[in-house]
Amino acid sequence: MKLNLFTDFPEQFAKNATFTLENGSTITLASYNPERELVHIVGYDTPEAAKTLTNAKLFTTYEETRERCKLKKGEYFWFDLIGLSIYEGDLLLGSLDEIERIGPQDYLSVKTDSALVAKGLPETFLIPYIDRFVLKADLEMKKIMVEGGLDLLEAS
Repeated sequence: MKLNLFTDFPEQFAKNATFTLENGSTITLASYNPERELVHIVGYDTPEAAKTLTNAKLFTTYEETRERCKLKKGEYFWFDLIGLSIYEGDLLLGSLDEIERIGPQDYLSVKTDSALVAKGLPETFLIPYIDRFVLKADLEMKKIMVEGGLDLLEAS
């Protein structure tokens, strides 16, 4: 079958890798051809059987993702960043609600801190996930340090 990949880590689709489907069942990959994004799934040996998985989404656990996908220095899994506090200097701007990919660019979708919302600022805003704005992520301190985030919030 053909996979339509929406991942930054295609290396996780290796022989014997297991994934969970939306219905809770699991599948195991018998083989994977990365050049053509073709996969053979154990137990799905006919075109009819493969058609039962049309439009199925494959999921894995955070632990399996960390094991199978290697990050470079300064890279983070999105799921590790979600929920972190967003600071510009000592000012709490809000918390990271989600990361959105719009075209080729990732954006931090920030839920604005209630104290700033009380001052009339928007409840949410976006910060481009680029070095100019995102200075540092500290998973231990549960913080993301930004520059220019307040300007973006005020302009939202």
